[in-house]
Amino acid sequence: MSLKTRLMLSILGLPMLLLTLLAGVAVVLEDRQGQAALRETLTRGTALLAPSLGEALAAGDDQALARLAERLMALPHVQALSVRDGQGQPRFTLGPLGQPAAPPTDASPRLLEQGLRWRWQTPLPSAGPAAAWLTLNVDTTPLLLSRYRLMASAGLVLMLAGLLLLLTGFAVTRRVTQPLEDAERALERLAFGMEPARLAPPASPELGSLTRRVNDLADHLAASRDDLQAQIEQATNELQESMETIEVQNIELDMAHRRAVEANRVKSEFLANMSHEIRTPLNGIVGFCRLLGRSRLEPRQREWLDHVQRACDNLLMLVNDVLDFSKLEAGRVELETLPLDMVALVDEVLGLQAPLAQHKHLQLLGLVYDDVPADLKGDPLRIRQVITNLINNAVKFTDRGEVIVRVMLEEAEPGRVTLGIGVSDTGMGLGEEARRRLFQAFHQTDASHSRQFGGTGLGLAISRQLVEQMGGELTVESTPGEGSTFSFTLPLAGDAEAERPPELQLPGDTIALDEPHLPTRRALEHLMRRWGARVVTATQAAAEPGVALAVVALDAEDLEAVAMETWRRRLERLACPALLLVNASPPDLPALPLPHGGEILAKPISRTTLTQAMRRHLAHTPHALPAPPVTTTSTAVARLLVVDDTESNRLLMRELLSDVGVAVTLAASGAEALSLARQQRFDLVLMDIRMAGMDGLETTRALRQLGGEWRRVPIVAVTAHVQGEQRRTLLESGLDEMLIKPLEPQRLVRLLEETLGLTMPSRHTAEAATTHDDARQDAGQELAVVDLEIGTRLAGGREALARELLEKLADSLPESERAIREANAGHDDEALLDALHALNGACRYCGTPRLGLLAETLETRLRSRGREAMAALLPDLYAAMAELRRWQADQPSSTTKAVASASSSESDR
Repeated sequence: MSLKTRLMLSILGLPMLLLTLLAGVAVVLEDRQGQAALRETLTRGTALLAPSLGEALAAGDDQALARLAERLMALPHVQALSVRDGQGQPRFTLGPLGQPAAPPTDASPRLLEQGLRWRWQTPLPSAGPAAAWLTLNVDTTPLLLSRYRLMASAGLVLMLAGLLLLLTGFAVTRRVTQPLEDAERALERLAFGMEPARLAPPASPELGSLTRRVNDLADHLAASRDDLQAQIEQATNELQESMETIEVQNIELDMAHRRAVEANRVKSEFLANMSHEIRTPLNGIVGFCRLLGRSRLEPRQREWLDHVQRACDNLLMLVNDVLDFSKLEAGRVELETLPLDMVALVDEVLGLQAPLAQHKHLQLLGLVYDDVPADLKGDPLRIRQVITNLINNAVKFTDRGEVIVRVMLEEAEPGRVTLGIGVSDTGMGLGEEARRRLFQAFHQTDASHSRQFGGTGLGLAISRQLVEQMGGELTVESTPGEGSTFSFTLPLAGDAEAERPPELQLPGDTIALDEPHLPTRRALEHLMRRWGARVVTATQAAAEPGVALAVVALDAEDLEAVAMETWRRRLERLACPALLLVNASPPDLPALPLPHGGEILAKPISRTTLTQAMRRHLAHTPHALPAPPVTTTSTAVARLLVVDDTESNRLLMRELLSDVGVAVTLAASGAEALSLARQQRFDLVLMDIRMAGMDGLETTRALRQLGGEWRRVPIVAVTAHVQGEQRRTLLESGLDEMLIKPLEPQRLVRLLEETLGLTMPSRHTAEAATTHDDARQDAGQELAVVDLEIGTRLAGGREALARELLEKLADSLPESERAIREANAGHDDEALLDALHALNGACRYCGTPRLGLLAETLETRLRSRGREAMAALLPDLYAAMAELRRWQADQPSSTTKAVASASSSESDR
């Protein structure tokens, strides 16, 4: 409650309360006094006239009664009267009496109050033999009105008094509170930082002291404000100087940041270019090492060549790691969405890592659980890269025991599944500190590991970033001395309801299984039982004559002489074919005889290889095994369409496919292929990509637009030059697979088996013996102009075909040289690339090492660095062309006859 309110209450409230109480008491006393006076009047009047009224009543004098009654009616406020006898009968009545009251019980008068109406009863003496009594009706309304008039007067007086008190209180309050309000306003302005006006000293000494204090405070704050302003100005000047310094530093920092970003961009570009530049000659080195490995070498030379090959593979792996890391760091890795099969992918990775594991006698095992769908979509290249890295690390750091890959279904929702993939080993394990730093780039768990095991320390960093980019998470659990488990989740597109169908149906067949490695034995046993077979141990198989096949695993100790002799006797006692699963590389497989048939396979064995082997060796059983799917009827063979604008390439393709039981149709251009497609049906198309006119991509899109079966016919790209980004572009354009020139016959046959479901006959070609005159080297050259041994191998073992292809290449050189010179002179990079690509593709199938290497190098440089980077090598290319034409001119005329004879024999066949 404010001071003003308290003052007003004390000045106005208390006097008004007292005046109100006084007025109330006066009204009550005045009302009571009026009532007492009325009673006194009634008492005296009736006491004076009651004897006379009784005598007149007793005498029966009506006039006297009337005269007395008039005198009684003249009393104040009397409205009516009545005289009644002792029985209550009226003797005399004047005015409206109303309901008669009961007679009094004693001789004293009484007053009956009924609201505003009173009844005064008194006995009449001398009323004769019967007692009589007088009743007066009194109306007290005038008393009530008198009380109201008194209350109104009192109220008016109170109002006047209140108004007077209010004026007095306002004046007093104003006099007291005005200095306080002035002080409050002054303090408020001071609180807001404004300077108030000085306060005038009031008359009151108490308020005068307050006013002086406020004025002193205002003066002090003004002085403080002046000091603060001076300090602020000084601080502002200092801050301005600091801001200028910071601005200069920010400019320098921004320039440094720009230089760092530019340096990082240049570094990434440098890494990518250097990786490409390193891989280009490295691919040439690897390719020619392979070609050199096909020639006759001394054991010491072959050992040196193996060392070169391993060094090249390691160098290529390091270059790929650095390039992948730079791409991930720059955010330029793009994921693909392609069909994939986890069983085939895991088996492929295990097959690539098998040599090192076999050398260390480790057990490699891949477990893809049955609930993992067969049809999934993701990026198989990146998934394979992550799994390969994890398995490679596990094998590298494990000296004994096993490495197991597990793929299981963790979560499933409509159209999407999440796989859990784990790679566990029994190696050296990792400590807590090593696990924390494990995924850092260029870091290995021990400084000596890079010298002992090799590597850059980028593999796990790249794997974690790839897994995270695919939406998963890579974790590790490890115990030092016991092993490690690397696990990651992998979200993929797929339907969890689509269960993987069994590869075989073996109802009732009995399979004897002897596998000492417990996890592998459980996996094989589960797989065979899923196929419907009955699985028994090797001991039980000896007592059961109905065993259809024996699957036996051999470890390193089983390959010793004593153990081999024991196994030879055990195999002789078996009455069924045997599949020997040996944990060794193919060259180290033992030469054990199999008296009842079978074959020896290297571990780890893929599910496809195991399925095919069991199908081959169980074909004699009475139970029907599912035959491999075929796309042609019994009266028709598969029809292949080969599209290539180079005649020698078409000729070689026809010869490579002549012995595999397929019908080959050749097309020299995309338009011709499109015309043939409208006329007949084909089961597979081998499509050259870079052709004159309608190239391979345009032809592929045109074939797909034909609709019908052409939407599903496999179209395989055959090209001599492809990079990672180009591969993705080719697959997105409708192509299903890719073959790199020069074609390997085994790869081509495997493609036909996988794509068409055909079982191709084994092809054994004898290596043609060549003389040193056919592979003559010019003085001072590192590579031969012509190597017919290489050409014969590329031609599938046909020396005549190799010579014919070589003649066709030599005949086409003048036209190729003219096209290259014209395109280079006209600065037409596209035409120059077409000409070099055609020459490179033609050299891929001929034994021309020098010309082939130059053509590939020129095409690679033109694609990656432009025409200026390849200009220095053009004279060498022209020189190599001239040398090949001179070699052709030096050949005896019998060569032409041999080629013609070979061509006629090929056409007759």
